Amino acid sequence: MKRTAHLILPGLLAGILLSACDQSPNSRAGAETLALSRDLDSPQVARGRAIYDQHCAECHGAQGKGPIGDWRIRDAEGKFPPPPLDDSAHAWHHPTAVLLEVVREGSPQGQGNMPAWKEKLSEQEMLDVVAYIKSLWSDPVYQLWLKMERQSLDG
Repeated sequence: MKRTAHLILPGLLAGILLSACDQSPNSRAGAETLALSRDLDSPQVARGRAIYDQHCAECHGAQGKGPIGDWRIRDAEGKFPPPPLDDSAHAWHHPTAVLLEVVREGSPQGQGNMPAWKEKLSEQEMLDVVAYIKSLWSDPVYQLWLKMERQSLDG
């Protein structure tokens, strides 16, 4: 009996400590520490949605929900499929400058098949699309993203 408790106790303590450190998007503690400030311009988001629907939804899915299948598994060519752009994938892990760069220049070399849009969309249209993508994120995810965005601008 003592031997079983000796083996279970460290695992139980590790689980408690890990749960206390949870900073996932759905963590209430992490979300409540930030004031939500969605400074998204509604007309810009609407323009971005129209552009997204025309140029992006075919690959990234309606409302950024992604294509069918696992976007984290490389295809036969070794490239990743288009990820969802809502808060179920990794787009929200990047500051605005990085999101805009990916739209402008396409997938980083060898990573995916997204084309560069710099010759097809104006800078304003690309900014509009990025604003629309941000509008797809839940409040807790947007709060975490906003914190990261502020840090990237400060440092």
